[in-house]
Order: sequence, then structure tokens, then C-alpha cells
Amino acid sequence: MKKIEAIVRHHKVEEIKAALVAMGLYGMTITEVRGFGRQKGQSETYRGAEYKVDFVPKVKIEIAATEANAQKVIDAILSAASTGKIGDGKIFVTALADGIRIRTRETGDSAL
Repeated sequence: MKKIEAIVRHHKVEEIKAALVAMGLYGMTITEVRGFGRQKGQSETYRGAEYKVDFVPKVKIEIAATEANAQKVIDAILSAASTGKIGDGKIFVTALADGIRIRTRETGDSAL
């Protein structure tokens, strides 16, 4: 199994979800996160004063996938999240030793 973490723009989450549901994947977790990279933050104006926001708001999507589905999930995220501009985000893939469905105690791929 693989754990796929994608840091993406807020407005791309629904497109990513639709792409994953279209391929038959229904489990994912999202978290509101903030960070910076090459995008370097942005300038905002509040009550006439301009200030710099160093940490840009993003969404982190976490998905546990079988070995067979991992590349399909990655391709779906790449296709749905890409705008071609700085700040599109990153995808991280790690090996997942095990997963357990609490209700039924199923383990491994069957727990997904």
C-alpha cells in the first residue's frame, strides 16, 4: 500500500475529488494547511495597509491506495490540480506498512 499526500490549491479540491470518484476511489482526508515555497507568499491589503502573507493557504489531501491504484491516483491528482503556474503544489508518496479498518478489523488492501 501507498500513502499519497498532495498539497494543492483550495479551488482544485473539488476537481480532484471528482477525478478520484470517477475512478472508483471514495476515501480521502483533507486538512487546511499553510506553507511557502517558490511561490514566496503574497501581499494583502487590510484597512488600507499592505502587508505580506508569508504562509500561503493550501489544502493537504491524504489518500491510502493499493499498489495497483497508486499511480492512477497520482495521475488523477496531477491532471486535476495542474494550472501550469508556480504554487500548484506537491505530491509525496510513502510506503504504508499496514491499514486496519476499526469496525471489521480487516487489514491491508481490504481495509481500504
